[in-house]
Amino acid sequence: MATKSFSYSAFLRGPSEVLPTLDTADVILERRGDENLILMRAERFEAGAASLRIAARAMAIVARRNSDLAEDVLAEELPWLTWLPDAERHECVRELLAHLIAGADTGELLPFARSLTSWRSTAVVWSDPQLARELQGPFSGDGPEVVRPKGDS
Repeated sequence: MATKSFSYSAFLRGPSEVLPTLDTADVILERRGDENLILMRAERFEAGAASLRIAARAMAIVARRNSDLAEDVLAEELPWLTWLPDAERHECVRELLAHLIAGADTGELLPFARSLTSWRSTAVVWSDPQLARELQGPFSGDGPEVVRPKGDS
């Protein structure tokens, strides 16, 4: 689906100039200093949400019946999975699928996005053998002593 951008202030000044765009595209309202907003017709939103639910559940069925195939499919889409050790790769696939299925069912996809970002960062660390070794420890002591801040109590 196509998108068209408008400033948020343009929408506030003249919504009748922005809303007809929804017949052919989703609208991104750009806001200064804040997250952009997206306007779309409910029918397109529901179609996307229903499609996501079906795809997530289908992927979950594949994962239950053939975990290697599910991992291969995700690894093709997320090539950084190859940097994870085997045990972590399996855990990553299970966690991402669980978040995807829950998000598709509830419409709340931020936990999936956060998990995806977290696992990608973990894979990047594993891609650097020296850094991975350093982060696995052992760690000497508890670190430097920190002075307790003075408070009113």
